[in-house]
Amino acid sequence: MMFMSSILATVLISYRAQAWLLSPPCQPYTRQGLQKHSGDARALSFLQILELIPQAKHPPSILFVENVVGFETSDTRLKMVEILTKSDFVTQEFILSPLQFGVPYSRPRYFCLAKRKPLSFQNKVFNQQILSSLDPLFGHTDDSFVDECQPAENWDQMLQSCEPVENFLEFKNSISYVDGETDFVATSSVSTGDLDNIEGNMMDQYFVPSNLIERWGSAMDIVYPDSKRCCCFTKSYYRYVKGTGSLLATILLRNGDGVKTSSLKEQGLRYFTPREVANLHSFPEDFHFPKHISLRQRYALLGNSLSIAVVAPLLRNLFAQPV
Repeated sequence: MMFMSSILATVLISYRAQAWLLSPPCQPYTRQGLQKHSGDARALSFLQILELIPQAKHPPSILFVENVVGFETSDTRLKMVEILTKSDFVTQEFILSPLQFGVPYSRPRYFCLAKRKPLSFQNKVFNQQILSSLDPLFGHTDDSFVDECQPAENWDQMLQSCEPVENFLEFKNSISYVDGETDFVATSSVSTGDLDNIEGNMMDQYFVPSNLIERWGSAMDIVYPDSKRCCCFTKSYYRYVKGTGSLLATILLRNGDGVKTSSLKEQGLRYFTPREVANLHSFPEDFHFPKHISLRQRYALLGNSLSIAVVAPLLRNLFAQPV
């Protein structure tokens, strides 16, 4: 381990990189994990990289760190802040979700932006704070909203400002609406894709088998085309249905109140496709996987991805020069 660490240090420092963008393992800090923080072996590599900073002849000028919510209360973060402070860095930390950017996707994440003096942030009033508002990213200087580790905005208002899930769907297949009184089935095209051109895959592979619905139905998060929120997709999506991401109902029962009251088996539940998950991560339209990447690999890679809607303004803030 020491031999490998010395090689890493030599190679890393030799690059003289001015910016380090880091996304260390999240397992030591997740709610589902053991929460050992720096006591987890998977946290060791990140700590070793941090310890290179004060030793380096040419340390980085800029750092960007991403992790799950929970990292902000860990001793790993305390160690990180201690090292950065001693190395003459100023920091701005954030807990943000795509929901705050109008994307119906609940994926809150912790971010640390750090600059080594004499570099500085445009809005210095937010230095050395954990923020949960978008204001610092868009030139606002009022810090009255700051509330560490808490959502900065009312969740109901946030969801109302989100686009509906249907705007992120790939298929031009039909969502079926069943009239509760007449059993009449109406269809509505809800997206701009082409059902016959989905990278050679058949639609059937995305529907959830009935035996999984019977076993795990009570644990499934079901969303509809008009929903303004879906749960975070993990790397285990499509392999497991419990706690790995939302499922989409494609057969909807309409009654006088417009309430969806049919049983889970009658709702035509399906997984979101990889392209749809990428859309909710705000990936560009021309993004695509190489054909040799399997379906499960695509879900795993997307589950470990970042939200571009969130990261883009953070990076703009990080690399912006003070006015």
